[in-house]
Amino acid sequence: MRILVAGGAGFIGSVLVPLLDEHGYEVKVIDQLWFGNHLPDHIPVEQRDLFTVTREDMEGYDTVIFLAGLSNDPMAEFSPAKNFVENGALPSYLAFIAKQAGVKRMVYASSCSVYGYTVNELYDEESPVTCQYPYGISKLQGERGVMQLCDETFSAIALRQGTVCGYSPRMRFDLIVNTMFKCALVDGRITVNNPSIWRPIIDVRDTSSAFVRAVQADPSISGVFNVAYDNFTVGQIGDLVKEELEELTGEKVALTVNAIQDFRNYKVTCEKARTYLGFRPKYSVPEMIKALYAQRERYGDLTNPAYYNIATFKALDAAKTG
Repeated sequence: MRILVAGGAGFIGSVLVPLLDEHGYEVKVIDQLWFGNHLPDHIPVEQRDLFTVTREDMEGYDTVIFLAGLSNDPMAEFSPAKNFVENGALPSYLAFIAKQAGVKRMVYASSCSVYGYTVNELYDEESPVTCQYPYGISKLQGERGVMQLCDETFSAIALRQGTVCGYSPRMRFDLIVNTMFKCALVDGRITVNNPSIWRPIIDVRDTSSAFVRAVQADPSISGVFNVAYDNFTVGQIGDLVKEELEELTGEKVALTVNAIQDFRNYKVTCEKARTYLGFRPKYSVPEMIKALYAQRERYGDLTNPAYYNIATFKALDAAKTG
């Protein structure tokens, strides 16, 4: 099977692409390389704007995986226009030309951010999507554009991911668990801004496994699937990170709890992905911390702007307009 991964050199792709390669798939990556290339040398990587990809470029591929676009709220709010283009229009365009080229399936990296704010309800894929922020809105636009094209000849699977955390060769410290890990090591303190807010969390290894399950799903399967390890309050995440790091380092970690309002609050059920895709996550928050800690010698300065998507994005924007 030949797989094209759009945006495959980022945080998730740097774990997923080697996993696909290990499964024996022939994989190619097209990526603008905003964050560099941390993939194994033998993986073909083309640096290219995905809007320049044509139907002819798609011919011969069985599956397209979409990981591209802007990846979090700060990036989306810094450039709403680019956010709606890259997250809304781009996946729709690629799905359209992929289907024209005879590709059988597209797997779209969506987000549980589309749910917005929920009040103590466990949301499934049929629940209302109410996000009022650019990132969540655009992810839903991209999802709907891809899903609209599915029929008996073209399978479309959208994975609504929880917040993806953990270790990747393309490292990030702007994700909730990773940020708490970084702050504990650098400052000796974890700050929790709102302990009652809920978040579905997933390790990057588990979300990569979910994409493999989607690639391998029966050709008749299309649809939207929540994927997460579990739902945690932010306060609970802080406690778990603190306890695990204290055990690993033998040093105390301080904890500061604030009461800052947050309009993003959601928890989800992943039974549909378990039933139809065979998705079985393995890595909870303590396992994420163990993996992050095991790679600590690789990081150097944990405050390096390269580890923070918004910092890199702003630098790219300044270079373009400067």
